[in-house]
Amino acid sequence: MNVDELVRDALRETAADAVSVPAGFTDRVLAVRRRRRTRRIVATAGITAAVVAVAVAVPLLGDGDEVRPASRMNSSAIIGHPDQSPPRDLIAAGDSVLAAFYVTETVKQDNGDTLRTPTYGLLNQKTGKYEKTKKWAFLDVAPGSRTAAVLEQELPAKRIGLLDLITGKVDRWIKVDHGVGGVAFSPDGKKLVATTYAKNPDRNYVDHPMKVNGKRQPGPFASRTGFSVVDVASGKSDWHEVSPPEDEFGFSSMKSRDDFEWSHDGSLLFAGLSSEPFRQYYDLNGDETGVPVGEKHVGYPEAGLSPNGKLVAGDFAGSGREIAVAVNDARTGKRVYKLPAQQLLAWADDKRLIAWGCDPEKCSGTGEFRNQLLLVTIGTNKAVPLSGFRKASADYPGRWNPIFSTR
Repeated sequence: MNVDELVRDALRETAADAVSVPAGFTDRVLAVRRRRRTRRIVATAGITAAVVAVAVAVPLLGDGDEVRPASRMNSSAIIGHPDQSPPRDLIAAGDSVLAAFYVTETVKQDNGDTLRTPTYGLLNQKTGKYEKTKKWAFLDVAPGSRTAAVLEQELPAKRIGLLDLITGKVDRWIKVDHGVGGVAFSPDGKKLVATTYAKNPDRNYVDHPMKVNGKRQPGPFASRTGFSVVDVASGKSDWHEVSPPEDEFGFSSMKSRDDFEWSHDGSLLFAGLSSEPFRQYYDLNGDETGVPVGEKHVGYPEAGLSPNGKLVAGDFAGSGREIAVAVNDARTGKRVYKLPAQQLLAWADDKRLIAWGCDPEKCSGTGEFRNQLLLVTIGTNKAVPLSGFRKASADYPGRWNPIFSTR
């Protein structure tokens, strides 16, 4: 059973009591939406204990004292720190860089609501280190990893900031006519899609309760109103109304954050948890459209299509206690590779993927949650650790989640 089927079954089971959901269900669904679906990496077979820890060189000053971004130093190298979790120093492989990561905490509000608040580790391109910040309610990093689009507390925001990742300063604010709860850069970095909401999609509302283990607690409220396509250079935007999705399982009432994202080529937008019937594509004018031919078999895994569009990250492919994922032919959807990893996150190039992988000696039961970033290569048994095993820390009190971009 793949992830899409598990989600559908979970929804059917809760349909009889639409406000009664298992503990943590909402946060798990929202976590899928917060993790960026970068489309840049591919995976391999068995795991070798190769360890890479390449120091990040101090960026050089160029003409006009312009700092060369840390992610572009050693641009062809694998830069990993398998002794760090959460990471402190730059992680990158091929065309992909770990541009940021985040953890979330649920904080009770004075009126009884609860608010999921992120803490980010955001790459400083001048130093090559990740800097902790709680300033932003939401962010996305542009291709090239020089700029982040940021939203202030509390959502929905009335402006979008363009944050320079070398200076650490907001270069420009873009005002919007409709409150924004999420942003995503287009594949070429020239546009933003800003998902608009009437209420904060990261807040659970005491006046919209759900049941967890038989007890009432604040619940999510679907308030998405549509999206704005923003031209980054000029700041001009066009807003289009798109209501929250409705289906026979009451899915919209259980999912407050439902951000729009870009198709692989940047010509369309989509929203929804994963593949159909929960993923719906739209043109840039807000009209519903069919699934692009090249994305027919794109589903839950975040890595999506390979850069050349020929392969697509697949779902769980193990049997019994085996931990494995599939890489499929994008045209047919048929499996062409089976890889010893848990989750495919981003493509480094057309032959290598960044993935979550667990300790091969403890890859079952609770051990499957002790995982680390790996670089895996199609057609070999090689897997290179990029980070330490995921855990919480004093600075980041929760399991960290990666945000990838291009170098």
